[in-house]
Amino acid sequence: MTCQFASARRLLVVLVASLMLCAGIAQAQLRTLPVNAKRATVGQHAPLPFVYLSGNRMKLAPGGVIYDLNNRSILHEALPPGEDVAYTLDISGDVARIYILTPQEQAQFDKKKK
Repeated sequence: MTCQFASARRLLVVLVASLMLCAGIAQAQLRTLPVNAKRATVGQHAPLPFVYLSGNRMKLAPGGVIYDLNNRSILHEALPPGEDVAYTLDISGDVARIYILTPQEQAQFDKKKK
C-alpha cells in the first residue's frame, strides 16, 4: 500500500514540475508591450544611469528595467548598440522600461505607423 502512495507521490511531483516549466515557457512567448511604448534604436554605450536612444541621451530611472528578447531582465552594460527597442517613460521623464524588440514586435510597430 505504501509503495502505491510513493509511486503516486512521485508521479504528482513530476506532473507539477512539468506544468510549471511549461507555464514559464508559455509566459515568455506571450509578451505584451505597453501601449504607450515608443520605438528607438540603441546608440553607443553611456555610463550609468544614461542610455542613448535614437541619438538622444536619456536617463535610466532608478529601478528601471531592461528586457531582452526572451523577456529576461539584463544589465545596462548588456544592452547591445544598434538594437531596435521599445521604451516607456516614468512621471519624471526618465526611461522606466526598455524592451529589445523581436522581429514580430518590430513588425507590429511598423503597422502602427501606417
